[in-house]
Amino acid sequence: MAVLINEQIRAAEVELTGLKGQKLGTVSRDEALAMARSAGADLVCTSLMSSPPPCSLVVKGKGKAAAQAARKGDTSRPQGGGGSHEKVKELRFTAHIEEHDYDTKLRQADKHLRTGKPVQLVVKSSGAKEAAAAKTVLERLLADLKEAGSKTTGIQTSGKGAQVRVTPRT
Repeated sequence: MAVLINEQIRAAEVELTGLKGQKLGTVSRDEALAMARSAGADLVCTSLMSSPPPCSLVVKGKGKAAAQAARKGDTSRPQGGGGSHEKVKELRFTAHIEEHDYDTKLRQADKHLRTGKPVQLVVKSSGAKEAAAAKTVLERLLADLKEAGSKTTGIQTSGKGAQVRVTPRT
């Protein structure tokens, strides 16, 4: 999960914890940001899984490290064997996808990216003849998603298709 700091936090209200670990209760995002500024601190969101999300005031510049430490101690998340691997949503396409299907999958990818989740776009093709069409579909998807995310890998092509990983813009 991406760490959200200060203005990146979009929730209207947050469950706030102070610099010394004291519970400050539920406050508006703007009030929490004002408190962070006046204390010379960062406002760090440690989880988006609850509403309002838990946020902490953290010494300026130490936000990412503190959020990672908080997540390691978070027992509500399932502990997989990989550690820092985040779940990536895979969206599958065909090389000759119809327009309405393309639009539906594009909306799904955009929604995942805008909620801070990476997506793996996979275009299946049946052989080398369709490989060029598969790559064209991915290039079109990347162009349509450029406001919501950016590719972290180049377009990887194989005999069975092409794929690319897209992460949210920060």
